[in-house]
Amino acid sequence: MRILALAWEFPPRIIGGISRHVAELYPEIVKRGHEVHLITVAVDCGSSEETVDGIHVYRISVGVNNDFFPWVVQMNVSMLNFAREFLANNSIDLIHAHDWLVEESAIALTNEFRIPLVTTIHATEYGRCNGIHNDTQRYIHNKEILLTQASQRVIVCSEYMRGELLRALDCPAEKTDVVYNGLSVDRWHNITAEHHDDLEALKTQYAKPEESIIYYVGRITYEKGIYILLNAMPKLIAAMNDQVRLVIIGTGDAYSILLQRQAWDLGIYHKVLFTGFMADADFWRFQKIANCAVFPSLYEPFGIVALESFAAKIPLVVSDTGGLPEVVRHKVTGIVTRVNDADSLADGIIEILHNPEYAKTLVENAQSELRERFAWDKLAEQTEAVFLKVKN
Repeated sequence: MRILALAWEFPPRIIGGISRHVAELYPEIVKRGHEVHLITVAVDCGSSEETVDGIHVYRISVGVNNDFFPWVVQMNVSMLNFAREFLANNSIDLIHAHDWLVEESAIALTNEFRIPLVTTIHATEYGRCNGIHNDTQRYIHNKEILLTQASQRVIVCSEYMRGELLRALDCPAEKTDVVYNGLSVDRWHNITAEHHDDLEALKTQYAKPEESIIYYVGRITYEKGIYILLNAMPKLIAAMNDQVRLVIIGTGDAYSILLQRQAWDLGIYHKVLFTGFMADADFWRFQKIANCAVFPSLYEPFGIVALESFAAKIPLVVSDTGGLPEVVRHKVTGIVTRVNDADSLADGIIEILHNPEYAKTLVENAQSELRERFAWDKLAEQTEAVFLKVKN
């Protein structure tokens, strides 16, 4: 097959999870004998046309607009204009669109050229916002509905998301295919690479020698449930005889300030370190000294951070929301706790920290799951099967 892919981000342009997903899926699709042509947004000092891991990448210039939604319209016009020229000289078997941001160009192309459309919905506005409450959210929500309606097949990353598309977008379950996200072999190797650090010296940057380190990494937003983790800390500190430290890694300036105020009001500010942004290489080194990763999300379509914790051999505690219970099997590859429940979350972390041998078993099981359920070559085979359902 010859596939035309549309995505608003692709490395080195990384804004959310789409970029990494696209960069890790399509090389495996290419290995299966298909041709992938990706239209994406230009980056400064980058080539406008290149081949990356077998993907033919075309980076289109959009221009500057400080108003996001008009910028998205401009992006779609640029994508559509480029695609029309491309399709005048090239035959394509299907279009693969990623999320509402490319809705206008995807629908125009499938209608104009009669090429089947497959869409991957990575998350919904309804899920992110726990409903649709204002005109901005309604604008995105309506684009998601139009995109799924125009698509012959819709791919989502979890069974939870299949149900969410049915509830929120009225997208029939029988039209929706579940293909999990994965972790590339290269990224797994990078995460586990030996750095020959002095781990004792490294630990002093984050905690006292006698303290266990638990951490959250990701965007600092309300939906990630970090406030629940802070509320769990007093119980955790008492159970660990004060020998525990929480490290919160990620950016989100306005909300970070609220969380820091919460930590102060709870009397645990001295036990919490907000690092802000941390580069991948530094984070992978940090994981060598960590004892437990915690993801207490209120909304999580999948949870790629869980796979990265699996790879790093870090015991994992998550909430039972969204796709997380599908990724992390309770008491098999991690501990799954009740969503928005600080006591349940604290108990899960305590179980990990008090039982290192049990935690080691969870880690070993998680390594096997990575190979069996979340390898991109297997996920590419499943994606290919979806493509074949709609191929002309």
